[in-house]
Amino acid sequence: MEFGNKLCLMLGRNNTGKTSFLVLFEKFLCESSFDFNDFSVKLRDKILKIDSNTDESELAIQLILSIQYEDNDDLCNISEFIIDLDPSRKDVQLLFECAIKKDQLLEDLKKAGKITKEKFIKKYFSNYLEKRVYTFDDLSDTRKENRQRLIKKSLKDVNKLIDFEIIHAKRSASSSEEKHGMKVLSGLTTSFFNAQNINAPDKFELINKLMESMDADLDENYDAFFASFLKTAKDFLGMGDLKVRSNLKASEIISDASEVVYGDDATQLPEYLNGLGHMNILYLLLNIEIKKNKFLANKKDIKLLFIEEPEAHTHPQLQYIFARKICEILSDISGMQTIITTHSPHIVASHPFKNFRYMSTVKDADGFNNIEIKNFHNDLSKKYATESDEFQFLQQYLSIESSELFFADKAIFIEGISESILLQHFIFQYDKEQLDAEKAAIAKNPSFKPTYVPLQAQNVTVVQAGANAKAFRHFLDFLKIPTLIITDIDTAELKTTPNGPRYSACAVSDPQTCKTSNTTIMYYLDAPEYKVGDARYNNWFKSLLNHKANCVSSYAYIAYQGQENSYHARSFEDAFINVNLAQIKANLDLIYGLKNKDEFNTCSDMYQLTTDVIDEKSDFASALLFLTYAQGLNWKTPAYILEGLEWLQKQTH
Repeated sequence: MEFGNKLCLMLGRNNTGKTSFLVLFEKFLCESSFDFNDFSVKLRDKILKIDSNTDESELAIQLILSIQYEDNDDLCNISEFIIDLDPSRKDVQLLFECAIKKDQLLEDLKKAGKITKEKFIKKYFSNYLEKRVYTFDDLSDTRKENRQRLIKKSLKDVNKLIDFEIIHAKRSASSSEEKHGMKVLSGLTTSFFNAQNINAPDKFELINKLMESMDADLDENYDAFFASFLKTAKDFLGMGDLKVRSNLKASEIISDASEVVYGDDATQLPEYLNGLGHMNILYLLLNIEIKKNKFLANKKDIKLLFIEEPEAHTHPQLQYIFARKICEILSDISGMQTIITTHSPHIVASHPFKNFRYMSTVKDADGFNNIEIKNFHNDLSKKYATESDEFQFLQQYLSIESSELFFADKAIFIEGISESILLQHFIFQYDKEQLDAEKAAIAKNPSFKPTYVPLQAQNVTVVQAGANAKAFRHFLDFLKIPTLIITDIDTAELKTTPNGPRYSACAVSDPQTCKTSNTTIMYYLDAPEYKVGDARYNNWFKSLLNHKANCVSSYAYIAYQGQENSYHARSFEDAFINVNLAQIKANLDLIYGLKNKDEFNTCSDMYQLTTDVIDEKSDFASALLFLTYAQGLNWKTPAYILEGLEWLQKQTH
């Protein structure tokens, strides 16, 4: 993973290693220890079978850091790791390793008694692990046959060079904390004060002088207040010099007698009555401030701040504000590198592609999951090398809606407002039919095992991309997201006009139809360049009409109209009216967005009927949805959409 910018966002679906990445750094750079569960599933079987022939170096957990420096950098701390004196070379390679002390483990296994080898290893494995750090010249030095080239170093030397802080997602801020006598934000202010008092005592001289003055005043009162107790102590213990003295400390005053509140004096409320979202963002910001001051005080060359899921328990508006402000908050610290893991589209939408690092899982030859970390901007810009306009559009279009694609398991792209309004109803209907079929199967055969997972319960993102779906092609392939693209066949015919040849919309069945004007279909189904009378295009167009054209992306399915009820529709409205004609006629007075309603009883040409009666598409779709939920009307979903949903349901990643 290349950090590059001062701030990186680590993105990816659940269980792609984002948290493990943070914990790996934490365990090597802090006092944390490793245990059996830190080793990959693939290695555990080998560990449990460890013997004298096992090469323990192949079982080690490793982290390699490549650090670059410039001529004007202070090389005092990093010089300990420089082994190549070539002045043109300005990098250092560090290998962190959690290694198994094999000989000691095997020796103790002999003394394990009745406990099994497997149980002994799982229970006591952490006792046989050792953290080491090496500097080396070339990556080949880390191979088994070249390990003698590794130069062992002390972790203390690393700690002089690298400062590491982490803020985990499992933060302690909670609206119920006050019940347990805890004030989380107030406690953090104590930590902040103590750190500042140590690192910059002059800032708090006034507070500390006030404490000394109060000490003197209290001493006089203590002599009188504790006189009886002191006399008894002297009589019993013979301790004539026993006294009670005030020893106020500013840190204790802040901890025990201060609190974070909100509101003005008249309506002041304690911190735990603040909204949980505000509490968490305040907790997070104060934590960042504490980490910042530690970095500044320690004055190490490399400063790594890891923040895990800042959106945890924080509502979207505050996520957006945090995302916009985080760079500003941390910009004044030199040598600072911040890594943020997130599932928040609000945070993603506020940052450029150059800040993204994307993690995904890939299966190895043995069927185990491995993790790929991709520099999103660098890798994707290569994919769009010949489509610069599309890449520019994609970066500009990155909105809250489309940002959800980074975390989605599946996606649906739609073009029109009608599909947008009615899609969730179509999905509901599809799910219900599948679940009803399984219930019927169980009724016939009680041993039948249901397997259907409703699309509504899956992590599916819907994007209204209009005619720009083609701009997302490499993006979707890069993220490996199965994507259903619902669009219209948009057939057209050639017409001669005074201004030259023009193409106009026409029915699919029109003898003069010769092409599609739909750019999404042309792009994804790899249409040849259209030329009048060109056999290659004509053959492709025929395959399009018969739904036999191949898609250029293995992750996309293009759903467009086909033959249904002996009619081939051209658009969504065309297809919907075709399969719901009788019910629409029965409810004409209740359906808005239509005109020329008499034609429902007089026109027999479905394409012409749709052209003549549709007035406002959004009103039409909204009326259909209202009748569904208000009066329970059950509209039929056009077949091409059902086929698309069926494809999407079957996809895995």
